[in-house]
Amino acid sequence: MEGVPYAMASPRPINQYILTRLVQTLANTLDRGESCAGCMVYAELDWYVSYDTVVRPDLMVLCGDIPERVERPPHMVIEIVSPSSKQMDEGLKFELCERERVKYFVLVYPEERSVRVFELMGVKYIEKKDTRYSFGDCEVELELEEVFHGFG
Repeated sequence: MEGVPYAMASPRPINQYILTRLVQTLANTLDRGESCAGCMVYAELDWYVSYDTVVRPDLMVLCGDIPERVERPPHMVIEIVSPSSKQMDEGLKFELCERERVKYFVLVYPEERSVRVFELMGVKYIEKKDTRYSFGDCEVELELEEVFHGFG
């Protein structure tokens, strides 16, 4: 990131389970949204921020025409935080998404069974407490904590 390569550990089984649940939850919610046909959920897809910065969020929501390479900010980035990724997720990725104006940045903590959602307000992220999300014309209610139901 920012021209510096980072070696990342393979995801843990718990992270992959939660990722699968998040994809299901988000895709089902967007499918039910009346004006959400142009919004899709993508897991493990590269986002080309600049010529020297490429990130691969755990999950992204993109709306509109999706080109061969994602070069514009997603509407939502979700990171599943593990001990080995915590500093990167809460620091560099948070700051990058805020700077690049990603509307929602979400941190999912498997051990704590908690979710922190940040919404861009002006140029800064503010922690979001309600369950309403807007992706352009697409407005949905989304309970991200649902991914923990039936979990361990």
